[in-house]
Amino acid sequence: MKPFTLNVIAIIKSIPEGNVMTYGQIAELAGSPRGARQVVRILHSLSAIHQLPWYRVVNAKGEIAFNNEEARFMQTFHLDNEGVAVSDNGRIDLEQYRYTPVDRIDPLP
Repeated sequence: MKPFTLNVIAIIKSIPEGNVMTYGQIAELAGSPRGARQVVRILHSLSAIHQLPWYRVVNAKGEIAFNNEEARFMQTFHLDNEGVAVSDNGRIDLEQYRYTPVDRIDPLP
């Protein structure tokens, strides 16, 4: 696996319960500031294999990015269970719930 992919996996696994990060924020921390779409692809293809908390990742506006009604419901459900308030239009207050790591996150071994 490429270092960027390993970094993305490690960052997503490090998001604490009750917090979210944005695709772009993860991409930048992983070493590719313009790699938000790559983060989306990694989440889509590797979430199950690596047991990633995919639901803790939102778009830059703090919105749930899924168009699929079932996926939107599941993300809202998981976030709500962790105490993250999601508005009726699928928005999360990033000022309140965004996780910003203070230490460097090392990729998985």
